[in-house]
Amino acid sequence: MNNKKVALLGAGNMGRAIVLGMLASGKYDAKNIVAADRSQACRDILSEKGVAVFELSADATNGADIVILATKPNGLETLASEMKDSIKCGAVLVSICAGKTISSLEALFGEDKKIVRVMPNTPAMVGVGMSALCVNKNVSKDELDEIVAIFSSFGYAEVVEEELMHTVTGISGSGPAYAFMFIDCLAKAAVQHGMTKEQAKKFAAQTVLGAAKMVLESDVSPEQLKINVCSPGGTTIEAVKVFDECDLEGIVKNAVTACINKSKWMSEQ
Repeated sequence: MNNKKVALLGAGNMGRAIVLGMLASGKYDAKNIVAADRSQACRDILSEKGVAVFELSADATNGADIVILATKPNGLETLASEMKDSIKCGAVLVSICAGKTISSLEALFGEDKKIVRVMPNTPAMVGVGMSALCVNKNVSKDELDEIVAIFSSFGYAEVVEEELMHTVTGISGSGPAYAFMFIDCLAKAAVQHGMTKEQAKKFAAQTVLGAAKMVLESDVSPEQLKINVCSPGGTTIEAVKVFDECDLEGIVKNAVTACINKSKWMSEQ
């Protein structure tokens, strides 16, 4: 059991997913986690899990070994001014604030601070998130390993160079929305051809879930897995031909590029 004190600042959907993932892993005890949020409703959810909750961030950060910044990016400057003096010397600051670079975080909290920048995604809420991490020079290997362990408790976590964070945003950060769109389109097609909405939702979602699991657990490329399903003269190849005619790959690449470009623009503001 990890006995380090972890403070969560911002108990919205993603912040709660992090804490609930930590608790579900069995490696963290609720008594070592505290959280702060202006919303009473958000505080109540974590309080029911045994987590100590506060309204003010400075109260939560006092004595914390790891401080997770899970507030809205536009509120980070105010947050920094409120709790900068209460941060324990040597504490690791973990930011999941979209678009906030390590240099911008150092400008707010100090270049001497240990900073980890993380881009998680919403499937963290159901224990299958994908998180990317990058760090500044002040973070040790052991400290980084500990933060990776936290984000691995509700899915997968991988360390990347900071320059790849825009790509991470375009693929995994925003990617769930693309998958939801595809599932929705499959389900609507199923309804058009006779299924009930509930049946269609289950068939479409489980199919995408199963396909993703096959990709993760196989040494075969997604392209080859597709080919394996497409029997010559069969039904699947007819659908795949339509996707190719509509340039599905080009559509996806253009969409991801638009997302990445917006991420770059936001980080420059």
